[in-house]
Amino acid sequence: MTKSKARANILFKKSIPRRTFLRGVGASIALPLLDSMVPALARAAERPAAQRLGFVYVPNGVIMDAWTPKTEGASFEITSALTPLAPYRDQLQVLTGLAHNNGKAIEGEGAGEHARASAVFLTGVHPHKTEGADLRAGISVDQIVARHMGNQTQLASLEVAVDSTDVIGTCDSGYSCAYSNTLSWRTATTPVPMENRPRRVFERLFGDAATTDSTERRAQLEKQRSILDLVADDVRRLLPGLGPTDRAKLSEYLESVRDIERRIAVAEQQSSRELPSFERPAGVPSVFSEHVKLMFDLQVLAWQTDMTRMITFMMGREQNTRSYKELGYAEAYHSLSHHQYDPVKIAKVQQIDLLHVKCLAYFIGKLKATPDGDGTLLDHSMIVYGGALSDGNLHVHNNLPILLLGGGAGRPGADKLRGGRHLRFPQDTPATNLFLAMLDKMGIPMDHLGDSTGKLDLLEGV
Repeated sequence: MTKSKARANILFKKSIPRRTFLRGVGASIALPLLDSMVPALARAAERPAAQRLGFVYVPNGVIMDAWTPKTEGASFEITSALTPLAPYRDQLQVLTGLAHNNGKAIEGEGAGEHARASAVFLTGVHPHKTEGADLRAGISVDQIVARHMGNQTQLASLEVAVDSTDVIGTCDSGYSCAYSNTLSWRTATTPVPMENRPRRVFERLFGDAATTDSTERRAQLEKQRSILDLVADDVRRLLPGLGPTDRAKLSEYLESVRDIERRIAVAEQQSSRELPSFERPAGVPSVFSEHVKLMFDLQVLAWQTDMTRMITFMMGREQNTRSYKELGYAEAYHSLSHHQYDPVKIAKVQQIDLLHVKCLAYFIGKLKATPDGDGTLLDHSMIVYGGALSDGNLHVHNNLPILLLGGGAGRPGADKLRGGRHLRFPQDTPATNLFLAMLDKMGIPMDHLGDSTGKLDLLEGV
């Protein structure tokens, strides 16, 4: 196509397709949204964008005294646990009073608070206690979104984790490990597996490997050049027809992909020199925060390329035995969360909580810095961060630590969320009421989800 024809196509509302791919041998890379994909005469409000939804889960509760603001409304103070999010206050809502009471034991059921917490977080349904295959919970909100929006993207949803989810058997007092290994349920009896290996996530987004055998896959990867090298000719052909802004945007995006490839390769080389361990399977960065940030980078790319609009991220499994060596702690995270009011242990859990929020702030910052349509990825996203336990020491399932971040715009007619608020709801308000309101905002109206009793009224920007 000549340059004059390309300009004419743009002027007369023809443009590069939003789902354009750069293709190489056995690999493809979706493009981010470029100005050339938008007709020049289209108004900014008409530019193609989409709503994205993300859930980020943290286990074992938090130290609520350091988390919960003392004042409500727009004048709330940023607490010590939430300090890293101060730069994004205008797109932050702190939600207090929400509960997942279906995580509590029913009569005669006994222990199992952690397994129930994972199973109930996105479903609002009390799980069936079993060590066998007769699993039963409820369809999770992320999979409801995947059903309704999945036909618009290459991947209906993406489920990722940090801890290994290969654990089988019984994980918590008579509950199958399947309840602890995921947050997502396609049906009431079908848990969705989560992936904690960055290489596998990358390949799912940008190209499938020929085999899942680790030895054969490694040999094949060594023979292959970078995915970007495979599509270099396509890039060179595309660039001359783009304006300076698009050239810069595409170059920055491709550099981000190359950087992730490099970091995955380094992680695999490092892990091959280390003894295998439960917390660090091969190919996974040995430092927690590096692993989390790499997984967040992959999520940004997945949204930037519109490969999926629904991502669920388990930042840690319940009863997590990780020791946070980067903080200088030898104790297992789960045992620290049962601090028995020991001030030394409480202080350590506070630092773990802060580390988690720092990682979240990294993600939010990346979303805010990534242009998307008439705004940024953060403007067009809703991200829920939190867990299904508040006080991990006592296994409390109400007054949960829940944050809602992002603008929530993107769908035609969707109002932008009003951030910068601490909202306190009546005690034991079901967290599923929040999810119903979010579904409504995404154009997926539902009357009921799990133990919901109605819809929260915080999403219309009033």
